[in-house]
Amino acid sequence: MEDLLRKTKEAAAYLKSRTRVKASLGIVFGTGLGRLAEEIDSDATLSYEEIPHFVRSTVETHAGKLIFGKLGGKDVMAMQGRFHFYEGYTMQQITFPIRVMRTLGCKAIILSNAAGGLNPLFEKGDMMIIVDHVNLLGGNPLKGANIDELGPRFPDMCDAYDPELVKLAEAVAMEEGIPIKKGVYVAVTGPNLETRAEYRFLRIIGADAVGMSTVPEVIVARHMGMRVFGISIITDMGLPDLLTPVNIREILEIADRVEPSLICLIRGMVERV
Repeated sequence: MEDLLRKTKEAAAYLKSRTRVKASLGIVFGTGLGRLAEEIDSDATLSYEEIPHFVRSTVETHAGKLIFGKLGGKDVMAMQGRFHFYEGYTMQQITFPIRVMRTLGCKAIILSNAAGGLNPLFEKGDMMIIVDHVNLLGGNPLKGANIDELGPRFPDMCDAYDPELVKLAEAVAMEEGIPIKKGVYVAVTGPNLETRAEYRFLRIIGADAVGMSTVPEVIVARHMGMRVFGISIITDMGLPDLLTPVNIREILEIADRVEPSLICLIRGMVERV
């Protein structure tokens, strides 16, 4: 863990030397949602490979770039693609960029993802504000010796998703006429999708949507005292009695169709946050 602290400081120092932006807000773009990066007035764009101690994004739809610039008049730093547990990385590796964001001054973070719907009242193309989560990844990025400089040994998670940011998102959605849902997100390891029995189980334990990311990032962000907002695009439905094979091309098409609404929502939030 001492090595993690050193690497975090080294990556932050390198990034400070590459941009004039002093971001107070971090953004993570999930699967099929990278077009939002085009809305940022960029000061610097760096591939993950050139940043010390960042790993490489291996998912085809994740561009693997860190962007510094302005969005909605605010300085931001944004990940165009994230790292996943199923890629073979450790929990510390996939959450490392979040620690770097906080070290560089980000006090809040917006996380987006594509997810499977479990709530029968949802439909493909819905946007769901995450209000809570269940961690079924089988790991935790805080495991091991704690470094007090990074955060407390036992961070509280009762309000993991900031209630004020949720209210702000609802207000922006109402102003812009954007339909929105709220619900619980469950994170699983993947990369395979779930069986009928697994979808049924996940719904029984209270989940409204299922995905393979986000939760480790939220845990680390809260460990370091960041305010968190999370949102899922429902790109497919995991209803056990109506289940059909998932087509990744259709998932990306749905994400692409919904992305303009997501862009409008996030831009509106950034302007007001």
